[in-house]
Amino acid sequence: MRTAYSVETVRTAERELMARLPEGALMQRAAAGLAAACADVLGRVYGSRVVLLVGSGDNGGDALYAGARLARRGAGVSAVLLAPERAHGGGLAALRRAGGRTTGTDGAEGLIARADLVVDGIVGIGGKGGLRPEAVPLADAAGRARAAVVAVDLPSGVDADTGEVRGAAVRADLTVTFGTHKPGLLIDPAREYAGSVRLVDIGLSLPEEPELEALQHADVARLLPVPAVESDKYRRGVVGIAAGSARYPGAAVLAVAGALRGGAGAVRYVGPAGQAVIARFPETLVSDGGPKHAGRVQAWVVGPGAGDDAATVAEVLATDVPVLIDADGLRLAEASAVRGRRAPTLMTPHTGEAAALLGVERGEVEDGRLAAVRELAGRYGATVLLKGSTTLIASSGGGVVRVNPTGTSWLATAGSGDVLSGLAGSLLAAGLSAVDAASAGAYLHGLAGRFAADGAPMGAHDVAEGIAGAWRSVVRG
Repeated sequence: MRTAYSVETVRTAERELMARLPEGALMQRAAAGLAAACADVLGRVYGSRVVLLVGSGDNGGDALYAGARLARRGAGVSAVLLAPERAHGGGLAALRRAGGRTTGTDGAEGLIARADLVVDGIVGIGGKGGLRPEAVPLADAAGRARAAVVAVDLPSGVDADTGEVRGAAVRADLTVTFGTHKPGLLIDPAREYAGSVRLVDIGLSLPEEPELEALQHADVARLLPVPAVESDKYRRGVVGIAAGSARYPGAAVLAVAGALRGGAGAVRYVGPAGQAVIARFPETLVSDGGPKHAGRVQAWVVGPGAGDDAATVAEVLATDVPVLIDADGLRLAEASAVRGRRAPTLMTPHTGEAAALLGVERGEVEDGRLAAVRELAGRYGATVLLKGSTTLIASSGGGVVRVNPTGTSWLATAGSGDVLSGLAGSLLAAGLSAVDAASAGAYLHGLAGRFAADGAPMGAHDVAEGIAGAWRSVVRG
């Protein structure tokens, strides 16, 4: 599992470790890892041209010491000092002893244009509010240059704790981060600025509970239900799907498609799209009597393509089994009914739906995804899966937020969310907690999207078809 910790937690761990180490040893560990990563990017260090963008903090010190190591291997290293009087003294001395040069910002854009590698050491993990004006031209020049850009700990200008980008920021090809991931490296929009991320272990002792966690194959494999020898379709779980309308019958078909591949033993469908569902999936148990008369289920999915059928949404919310609410169901569900439920509730809004639920502009959710998912979970007393380029999952009790690492932009296609609803609802019915069903569902859904697209456009039905392959990929490692 990949974990991320807040700046405050990292700073505390660093102070505790530095108290036990010789002075400067921790920075040397970071610089060694950074220099090794830079060397890997360059391929051939000797004769290469490296430009360091150096701010006033320890972040700049890491860059200077790493530059000294590269200079000793024959690289031509130039350090652009944004605040010469406050640059790290020990790092400056080390770079100069190794044959590196220092310069101010005048003429720096020409150096960057000729560089093979640019190292971003402008601002550390405590930076807020985007780059200062004097640093913006350097970041722009790095973005235009042919050089690879390596960020120290995280790209300058992004918020380490929230993933927000409130102004100009460096766009890196690789971010070398120390001790642990920071939340901003895993959450958009900052994640898009980080490029690939390489973690360097510097020996930090961190708390057991992180700020964020991202499941990997092995974590998801442990969650997925496996039928026991004595299992039948009811022991494996039955998921009810209350979805679709005369206008949107396809939403019902796609939600059922996801549910049939999600591990439950049977799928019951109620709604006006029964003929379309049974024609596509004859194994579905179709009922036209509404949720109360559908028969036993272990979980419900309600809302995809529901139109204005508020009565069905209310009927499902009144049940005593786990419920997943999506799409139209999010708009139709009474907040008090959601908060008053005793059984688990999972809400799966996309950004626009989340903004409507919170009463804010869409851009506010896009820019502050972590705050938005936590606010929704607390406000509704539910687990919330906030869909998007980085899907986030938060529980009503606070604590660790999960981020899904498998998403792909190819999933931005009509009906894809309906497939995810059915899939996650089926996992709920199979006995997973709301957080685990959301996490495993998003993970498989993202993989299925990647497999289905394979670099080309695809539709939501292709995503559903790809779930089996994603499941096999996860359990086989």
